[in-house]
Amino acid sequence: MSEKIKEWPGVALKDADIKEKKVLFTEWRPNLKYAWDTGVGYGRYFEGLRNGRIVGTRCNKCHRVLLPARAFCEWCFRTVDEWVYLKDTGTVNTFSIAYTGTQAERLKEPRIPALIEIDGSNGVGIMHLLGEVDPKNVKNGMRVKAVWKPKEQRQGAITDIKYWKPFEEGTR
Repeated sequence: MSEKIKEWPGVALKDADIKEKKVLFTEWRPNLKYAWDTGVGYGRYFEGLRNGRIVGTRCNKCHRVLLPARAFCEWCFRTVDEWVYLKDTGTVNTFSIAYTGTQAERLKEPRIPALIEIDGSNGVGIMHLLGEVDPKNVKNGMRVKAVWKPKEQRQGAITDIKYWKPFEEGTR
């Protein structure tokens, strides 16, 4: 490799060449700003979360509830028919007990990520954390309810739900 470099024409630049402005050098520091448009469906879904509600849409052709809300049904390729406000309760479909955090750090207390089927959503789930439960007591089929951040702390994100806790039917 070093033999081929010697064959290349030209002269290597030195740091002094740039400092003494013997060559043209431009430093570009762009000020990059951007905006993200959530669209109609996701926008209403995130606004619902800010207000402590889970919002989906319904396709009356295939009878599915889409969550997060979307403007069209990807199965039927048609515009959805209506907005649906779902309960903030659901069922644990699967879960994991994790002693490693998101930065691969060791955790003293485990996190319990779970796939939660939201009531009224025709099997659609949200991946979120479980809380207020001993990891030994978590099981598939367990009923859970969302624990929301206080209204003044919500930002219109899935993290507006702090976690999901176990609950029994008939209690709130």
